[in-house]
Amino acid sequence: MLAPDDLWTIEDGGVPWVVPLYSRSQVNAAAKHLFQRRAGEYLSPEDWLASTEAVNNWRAAHYRPLSTATVTLKNKAKVVYPRALVYQRMKRMSSIGAKLGRFPDMKLTQMQDIGGCRAIVLSVRQVQRLMRLYTEEPIAEALQHVDDYVGCPRDSGYRGVHLIYKYQGARDPRWDGLKVEIQLRSRRMHAWATTVEVVGTFTHQQLKSSQGEPTWLRFFQLMSSAIARMEGTPLVPDTPRGKQLSAELKEYADRLKVNDVLRAYRTGLDVVSSRGRQARWYVLELDFNVRRLSARGYRSGQLLEAQGHLEAVEKEGRPGVDAVLVSVDQARNLKRAYPNYFLDSGIFLELLDKAVTTPETRYPLIHARTTA
Repeated sequence: MLAPDDLWTIEDGGVPWVVPLYSRSQVNAAAKHLFQRRAGEYLSPEDWLASTEAVNNWRAAHYRPLSTATVTLKNKAKVVYPRALVYQRMKRMSSIGAKLGRFPDMKLTQMQDIGGCRAIVLSVRQVQRLMRLYTEEPIAEALQHVDDYVGCPRDSGYRGVHLIYKYQGARDPRWDGLKVEIQLRSRRMHAWATTVEVVGTFTHQQLKSSQGEPTWLRFFQLMSSAIARMEGTPLVPDTPRGKQLSAELKEYADRLKVNDVLRAYRTGLDVVSSRGRQARWYVLELDFNVRRLSARGYRSGQLLEAQGHLEAVEKEGRPGVDAVLVSVDQARNLKRAYPNYFLDSGIFLELLDKAVTTPETRYPLIHARTTA
């Protein structure tokens, strides 16, 4: 029988960090059984349970390196912008499966964004300054890769900076080699990315993966270029400039009735909160069938309970139900960090209005909301 220290370890702060229990080959085999089976290949209930436990353990083991990366990110982001919003999330099982499905040759242990933390700052200049703090100053975790999607936007329109770090523990090597992804965004970039998720969820399309209706994909490309123009950075490939950009963006916005659609998504959402006092971890569960969002909070030492809650929802596999385990420093920041779960595209609609009505090629900051 395994002792508690073999399953998890409790250190400063009372957080029970899950220990990796399986070899990389075992984890990859389990993920292949779950997500990359051949058509008609049978998986027994026993094999399904064993594979699910291995993948869940691998995912949960990333919390310790992720929390270390989040603390570092928070310290650096506050230097750039004192009101920066910093939070972390663990990749949903459905997202892991979808990514492995899109890339059949990928192994789960090669996936670099199972654990991710993000900083939302006010402007693109702050994003660039924060990136320099990472690339010009060494930190404990080894920087593996930097993707600057601000200087070179993705064809989909996605913009932001991604940094991949490999964890190296000072006291315990059991987590060494696990990777986490750090994302840096301006508030405008964040508004675009979360609105893509809102529309993709409601229309049952993988828009964030460039899969879906061509009209929606083109609209978000154009909107991303409009935001890039506001921020004075390179536009998305194969999008027009100047008045042509504004005209084509308006054409697609009118054709898709974007304003009406996004406002309708938000109407009637029932938000039920059970956050608890001094909560650090939150399970957000969105049921699209009844338009209900529940937010349940867990204290710092209740990480295992929070993980169990998430895994239980995922195992149920109810259609139209989406859940994620996240961490923010204050409950009131949940909506700022995850407007897609609150179906809120308010900032995005403000940006869209300016993009199609303001003739200048450079725009002032929106002052209606000055927080990230």
